[in-house]
Amino acid sequence: MSEYVVELKNATKRFPGVIALRNMHLAVRPGEILGLIGENGAGKSTLIKVLTGVHQPDEGEIYVNGERKTFKDPNESAAAGIACVYQELNIEKLLSITDNIFINKWIKGPGGLLDYKTMHQKAKEVMASLGQDVDPTKPAGTFGMGVQQMIEIAKAVLIDAKMIIMDEPTSSLGEKEVEQLMKTCRELRDRGIGIVFVSHKLEELFELCDRVTVIRDGEYIWTKAVSETDNDDLIAGMVGRTLDNLFPKEFGTKGSVALKVENLEEGGVLHGVNFEAYNGQILGFAGLVGAGRTETMRAIFGADPIDGGKIYIQGKEVNIKSPRQAIAEGIAFLTEDRKGQGLVLAQSIRTNLILANLKGFSNGPFLNEKKIEEEGQKNISSLRIKTPSIDEIVGQLSGGNQQKVVIGKWVNTDASIFIFDEPTRGIDVGAKVEVYNVMNSLVKAGKCVIMISSEMPEILGMSDRVVVMRGGKVMATVDRDSKHFNQEDIMKAAWGGTLDD
Repeated sequence: MSEYVVELKNATKRFPGVIALRNMHLAVRPGEILGLIGENGAGKSTLIKVLTGVHQPDEGEIYVNGERKTFKDPNESAAAGIACVYQELNIEKLLSITDNIFINKWIKGPGGLLDYKTMHQKAKEVMASLGQDVDPTKPAGTFGMGVQQMIEIAKAVLIDAKMIIMDEPTSSLGEKEVEQLMKTCRELRDRGIGIVFVSHKLEELFELCDRVTVIRDGEYIWTKAVSETDNDDLIAGMVGRTLDNLFPKEFGTKGSVALKVENLEEGGVLHGVNFEAYNGQILGFAGLVGAGRTETMRAIFGADPIDGGKIYIQGKEVNIKSPRQAIAEGIAFLTEDRKGQGLVLAQSIRTNLILANLKGFSNGPFLNEKKIEEEGQKNISSLRIKTPSIDEIVGQLSGGNQQKVVIGKWVNTDASIFIFDEPTRGIDVGAKVEVYNVMNSLVKAGKCVIMISSEMPEILGMSDRVVVMRGGKVMATVDRDSKHFNQEDIMKAAWGGTLDD
């Protein structure tokens, strides 16, 4: 019997113009949680697709419990006991929990009819085993992301998976949902199931995993016990260099008020929001999920209508009714939903980089192709976008590189106010530093940057001032030199507490 439940040996996968994997290794023991970490574009997604039968390796072997396997498609991988819970869940929201769990695995009764009584019972049991007391007859879409993720895990449990790959499983979960997921992972481990836990959040790897495998540029770097490594070691393995400062904060010169908001109201969502953001500074927005941070920025950007209040840009009162007006007033908004709202995935990098400023890249009615090429290559270089060429389709890029294209799109405008909503979500630590450096360059050029982030170290590391929100209200505004500029006090305000003077 093999030591490993699943083992990938010497795997190489080539695509036109790029080698995505080169002599890749991965080995997972039964009853083990193995962390998998690497920069965006390191090959994690390709590695997952090779293990799940989406791609076939050009070279190398896959072993399950010591037996060599060849997967022609995902069904063969699933039959061998390999399951994957992808970052973008494969849930049919209009179908019931039972239908989602048993799709293509129906239980039939006499006469070939579907035995829903048995399926509902089994669905309820498997969800209960994952800590979810839910009605399996209800549509999956009526439940939150945490429950929907457990439905995906339930599918894996139902096929008696020997190994479950979890691809950035906490990226869209709240704090309580993350706790439940980690509890579930430990329980699955105790049942003898191997888990590959893919995450950019180093603290999650140290809290949950037994060992961690690092990959870089499509190649295997090393595997170590979590107890034998640390943050610096992981980062050096991922990026090939040390990152002495995870938050390379640089200070611009505080200028005039770039954006002033007075008593902003949006029915049932925002309640008398007030704040000021300055040129030459980064204003951080902190708060729990649902605090109203994104809603505030959408209202300012004209994406959602407001019911009251005033907005001033560079000292002038404005009445913004649409995003088009906001862009004309010099506001850039990098949404947290990069795929749905930030990019045209079917178009090239070249096209996406100019979408927010077509006028600036035109000579009369014609596009200035020379300028587009020059500025695009500058963006690719400065943001370190990993791509074969500027004509690569954006949908083919990794998530982190897609985020960099969004940033490049807005950097190519004449904006003076840049709103970054969760700018580093789903991005590895090396790419995060590159994003922070873009912010630094903006504030040093006298621009105003507003950053919404759910990561407290990021808020403290990069902000000059912090606005704390809860329930659609501003609870506190904290300057960097204030005694309250610390995680404990900011979280106290986020939970509704009052900060003394």
